[in-house]
Amino acid sequence: MTTPICDFVSEYAKKNIIRLHMPGHKGMNLLGIEHIDLTEIDGADSLYEAEGIIAESEANATRLFECDTFYSTEGSSQCIRAMLYLACVNGGKNGEKPLIFAGRNAHKTFLSAAALIDFDIEWLYGEEDQSYLSCKITSEQLEKKLQQAKTKPVAVYITSPDYLGNVADIKALAQVCHRYDVMLLVDNAHGAYLKFLSQSMHPIDLGADMCCDSAHKTLPVLTGGAYLHVSKNMADRTIIKNALAMFGSTSPSYIILQSLDKANQYIDDGYEGKLEQLCIKVQKIKDTLLQKGFELIGDEKIKITISTKSYGYTGKELDKILADKNIVCEFSDPDFIVFMFAVGLSDKQLEYFTEVICNIPKKTAIDDNMPEFFVGQKAMTVRQAAFSECENIPVEKAEGRILATATVGCPPAVPIVVCGEMINEQAIKSFNYYGIESCCVIK
Repeated sequence: MTTPICDFVSEYAKKNIIRLHMPGHKGMNLLGIEHIDLTEIDGADSLYEAEGIIAESEANATRLFECDTFYSTEGSSQCIRAMLYLACVNGGKNGEKPLIFAGRNAHKTFLSAAALIDFDIEWLYGEEDQSYLSCKITSEQLEKKLQQAKTKPVAVYITSPDYLGNVADIKALAQVCHRYDVMLLVDNAHGAYLKFLSQSMHPIDLGADMCCDSAHKTLPVLTGGAYLHVSKNMADRTIIKNALAMFGSTSPSYIILQSLDKANQYIDDGYEGKLEQLCIKVQKIKDTLLQKGFELIGDEKIKITISTKSYGYTGKELDKILADKNIVCEFSDPDFIVFMFAVGLSDKQLEYFTEVICNIPKKTAIDDNMPEFFVGQKAMTVRQAAFSECENIPVEKAEGRILATATVGCPPAVPIVVCGEMINEQAIKSFNYYGIESCCVIK
């Protein structure tokens, strides 16, 4: 497996060239990495017009993922916007405003895409959702929704795996979508590794038309490295590159590109076997935690999510206990704590984690339910809200106002109330429960 981007940059750095081009650090190592940080000089290729080393590297990734694969140096956010744009262009007819059916636990990037591209949204809700982070859509639900639709959507958009580790039945959902000539788009940001399980669970292999992977979340790639995957022959590569360029910087990070490039070699060199061993080890940890009395949720193979209150703690309390022992989780809130594992962790680290968490004594269960899940009342479109004059006010004064921008941090970046929805009493209870003190509303 070649690493053309890494090879080019390494050779360039050795030549002691006088760099009369960007970036302004000129190769001076203030951080120690500047010598390998380049721009689109001759021979370095250009991400959105790739014909040289970047094209070769993306071809390597395409062979690994067995679908058309494109790099992003701006995370899955860039890929999400690009694939929604492609879906709207592909499915738009007679100048009509595109409609997308979307799982309600969509990342806030989905909302920014709706504001920029200007498509309508019809939200899909799971039948048993208890957390705003999850939205378990079944193929039966989707079939019924599409059967009853007055306007056919250009695409169905879901998040899988979700932040709590729930994995959707992509194959069944894709079959339903294709019966109605509708594309299936998947935010697979947490699932780049799914391709390399002993039996692939990657969305494209299961029938999705497009998906994004945040390579940096589960593979050994620097933060910001991501992929846009497109099913074979769906669109010309130039069209897909143009879509990515529309939402990306004209100065992509060559350090992140090198990380994506090097990851191809890492994956090709025995990663599948290492991943299989990790899955076995994580399952053993899950079994141990269950025996200890912890309540686990989700079915993702290299993520552990604990529903903490039955063990006598909030997620935040467990977070603090573990942090004091030099263990930092991915995410915690009043109800859950999430741990993400990867091949790079040693057996010693896994054993230490298991020992520390199992030594936390079980206490009386906390009898405090999370706020009841509610369906927001739409007052205006996401685009109208996003482009309206707004003001930031305390949550306690927000009842009856219209949310202008999504009030949620990252992680988890899943909005409790959607832009353009009315803030009601239930919304305020949820804001208070999750520690949100102010929100941005239409002025």
